[in-house]
Amino acid sequence: MKLNEIRDNEGSTKNRMRVGRGIGSGKGKTGGRGVKGQKARTGVAIKGFEGGQMPLHRRLPKRGFNKPNAIDLNEVNVGRIQQAIEAGKLDTGAPVTVETLVAAGVVSKPRDGVKILGVGELTAKLSFQVYGASKSAVEAIEKAGGSVTLLGAVAQA
Repeated sequence: MKLNEIRDNEGSTKNRMRVGRGIGSGKGKTGGRGVKGQKARTGVAIKGFEGGQMPLHRRLPKRGFNKPNAIDLNEVNVGRIQQAIEAGKLDTGAPVTVETLVAAGVVSKPRDGVKILGVGELTAKLSFQVYGASKSAVEAIEKAGGSVTLLGAVAQA
């Protein structure tokens, strides 16, 4: 095989359809747009329009609420923290905070804090200084001999 013999596989490419180039092409005159009217023109945007009837998206009630000052937390399982310790990314002597977790690559960015969740096992004795922790996470940490200081407990009370 030589460079000048290289070709695409048969049928892998199609020629571009040239629209509006005479009736013999099969896509002449109206160019596949049907006949006349608003939708035959360019720049038409009538997605939710129902001929003057109240559109469906306006007939249905609004639901839900987005809290404007909601806190955005990183959620980390105790099993993931144990993995970071085993990989040598987290120091067992220093307290576990948002900054140490970001430095270890456990969470990507600090956000508003960290909440520890209880999935997985924790064997290392650690002291946590985090925004929040689930009951199962607190049990797992204390079972391993560690301690938890909740920074968000003041705000929640």
